[in-house]
Amino acid sequence: MKIKDIIGPSPWQLLRDYLQMLLGTVIYTIGYTCFLLPYKIVSGGVSGISTIFFYMTGFPAGNTYFIINVFLLLMAMRILGWRYLVRTIIVTLLISGAIGLLQTQLTEIAPDGTETLRHILGEQKFMACVIGAFFEGLGLATIFLAGGSTGGTDIIASSINKYWNISLGRLLLMCDIVIIGFSYIIEHNIETVVVGYLAMFISTNFLDYVINSARQSVQFIIISEHYEEIAEEVNTQLERGVTVLSGEGFYSKEKRQVLLILAKRYESRSIFQLIKRLDPQAFVSMSNVEGVFGEGFDTIKR
Repeated sequence: MKIKDIIGPSPWQLLRDYLQMLLGTVIYTIGYTCFLLPYKIVSGGVSGISTIFFYMTGFPAGNTYFIINVFLLLMAMRILGWRYLVRTIIVTLLISGAIGLLQTQLTEIAPDGTETLRHILGEQKFMACVIGAFFEGLGLATIFLAGGSTGGTDIIASSINKYWNISLGRLLLMCDIVIIGFSYIIEHNIETVVVGYLAMFISTNFLDYVINSARQSVQFIIISEHYEEIAEEVNTQLERGVTVLSGEGFYSKEKRQVLLILAKRYESRSIFQLIKRLDPQAFVSMSNVEGVFGEGFDTIKR
């Protein structure tokens, strides 16, 4: 275990995480408030409950979102760590405030005096569904990758994911199916439910796609006469472990040292550049790895 793992993340790491969560919050809020809420599209989660409650009572969606999350956060205090809770509280406050602000900006007064939300895309409900769900999924993934949460059913999903290797998208899917089913009471129209399920499908699948892409690992097998230099730089510059294996060519019977390296996909470019600089004639094989667990990668869960 490294000293920095014991001490905790550096100030720069914390700043980067919070800026990433802020970006994810903006993306998520735009998707929900500008595209889903005005078109009465319920994509699940606490935001979906807030949509249903808003059209049933007129109570602001941002306020409902905040109140429900307060109860869920109190319930999750013993399950989730304080760092996760602090980040979730910050994101929840930002989203609640942003939803309220955007909802106010989009509110229009009809000739009969009633308040309605502006339809940015006119009557194109399908396009609003696709764009809104895309933004929601991207926003959720951006926040999750920074170690945060948008609250709501994300808290439930993250609590379960803390102990079991279950896809976040799948956990959210199970919670959202029930919530979207209740969207029928908004207009008593089956189309509302179907569009909601479509939004859920797009959002959860894009969420999983972004997260899995960011966490994907690769395996390098390198045969080089300069294996020591390559191993040294990978170990010191990229802070990745290197395993040295003994190999022998079947035809030549020549003994060679083989390097086995596991790294994140985004680090592969640096490894290739390093190999090209030290030994352009090296034999290199790179392959995708389904899952890597241990120090520097994912944690094994029950």
